[in-house]
Amino acid sequence: MPGHRPSSPPTRPMREPRVILAGGGTGGHIFPAISIADAIRDRAPHADILFIGAKDRMEMEKVPEAGYPIEGLDIAGFDRRALWRNLGLPYRLLRSFGRVRSLFRRFRPQAVVGVGGYSSFPVVRYAQWLGIPTFIHESNAHAGKSNILLARRATAVFVAAEGMDRFFPTDRIRLSGNPIRKGITDATYTRKEAMEHFGLDPTRRTILAIGGSLGARSINEAMAAGLDDIRDAGLQLIWQTGRDFAARAAELAEGKFYVRTYAFIREMPLAYAASDLVVSRAGAMSVSEIAAAGKPAVFVPYPLASEDHQTANASRLVGMGAARLVPDAEAADHLVKTAIGLAGDTETCIRMGDEARKASLPDAAGTVAGYVLEEIERRRRKA
Repeated sequence: MPGHRPSSPPTRPMREPRVILAGGGTGGHIFPAISIADAIRDRAPHADILFIGAKDRMEMEKVPEAGYPIEGLDIAGFDRRALWRNLGLPYRLLRSFGRVRSLFRRFRPQAVVGVGGYSSFPVVRYAQWLGIPTFIHESNAHAGKSNILLARRATAVFVAAEGMDRFFPTDRIRLSGNPIRKGITDATYTRKEAMEHFGLDPTRRTILAIGGSLGARSINEAMAAGLDDIRDAGLQLIWQTGRDFAARAAELAEGKFYVRTYAFIREMPLAYAASDLVVSRAGAMSVSEIAAAGKPAVFVPYPLASEDHQTANASRLVGMGAARLVPDAEAADHLVKTAIGLAGDTETCIRMGDEARKASLPDAAGTVAGYVLEEIERRRRKA
C-alpha cells in the first residue's frame, strides 16, 4: 500500500509541545484519541494536551475520566432521516468556527490531530487555515466524509487498512493501525484470574457478546432468545448490553449461573482473557481490539453504518479466516447457532485467534504520537 510505517517513532524528550485532539461522538473515535494522548505524554511527559468535542456527546464524560481537559462545541452532524433538522447546520458550524478561534488564541496549539466525528471538522480546518500541522486518523476501512475533505491539506493521514489511497492522497498516507487501549495490548491476566473476576466456571468455554459502547439491538435480541441454547451447549456468556437493554438482560439472566450481564464492561482486558469467542459489531475499534487480543470473532455489522463501512472493517479478518460474518438481518436465526458451533470447537478457535493476532498493529498510538512530535520538533528547528 502507498505510504510507509516508521521503523521506530522518535522518543527523545520534547519541550512542552501543545497538541489539540479533536473529534468524538462514539467510543470508536474517543478511545483512539485518548490512546494517542497517552502515547504523546509517554514521549513528552510535560506535553499540554486539549481535547475538543461536541457538547452533550460521550466524549464530554470519557475524556475527563481519562484525565484530560475537554472543550465542547455546539455542533451536530447531518441528519439523513429528518432533513428539516439540518436547516440550522450552517449557523451552528459558523458558531463553532468562532468558538474554535477563541480556543486556539488561548491554547496556541503546535499540532492538531483529528480522529473523526463531525466536531473534528471545524477544528482541523481552522488549524489548516493557520498553517498549523494537522494529522488525521481514519479508523474505518471506508473513510468518513470529513476526513476525505480534510486530507488534502493534512500533514499526514493515518489509516488502519490497506487500499485507502482510493480516499486519500497517496503521499499523505501512513499505515498505523488503530490506536487501542493500553490495557488490551499490555494485558497479562490469566484465564483463571478472569474467571474469578466474573464469577464464572473456568472449565466452561465462554462467549463474550459486545455491541459497542451503546449496545446493539440485533445482538441483544439474539442472545436473549438463545440463553437456553447456550446453557444446553455447556457454554457460558459474558454479555455487554448497552444501557437501554441492561434491565431486560439482567431480568432474563436472573438465576442463570452461566450468564453475566453488564450495561458497559470497563474491564475489557479481563473480558477478553475470559473469552474463547467474541460476538461483536464491526466498529473499527472493536475489530482492532479483538485482533490485538487474538480472539476469534463472529461479526454482525451495523446495517445503517455509512457506506456499509462496518462490513468493510470486518472483511480483512473474515478473509484471513480469523472471523465469521453474520448479516444483521440474519442475526435472529443464525447468530447464536454460529457462535455455539465455533465456541465449542477448540481447535478452530485457536487457529482463528492466531490469524487474528497476525492482523494486529499494536503500537498504532505510538506511531501517531511519534509523527506528531517529530513534526513539532522539525518546525521548532526551522523557526
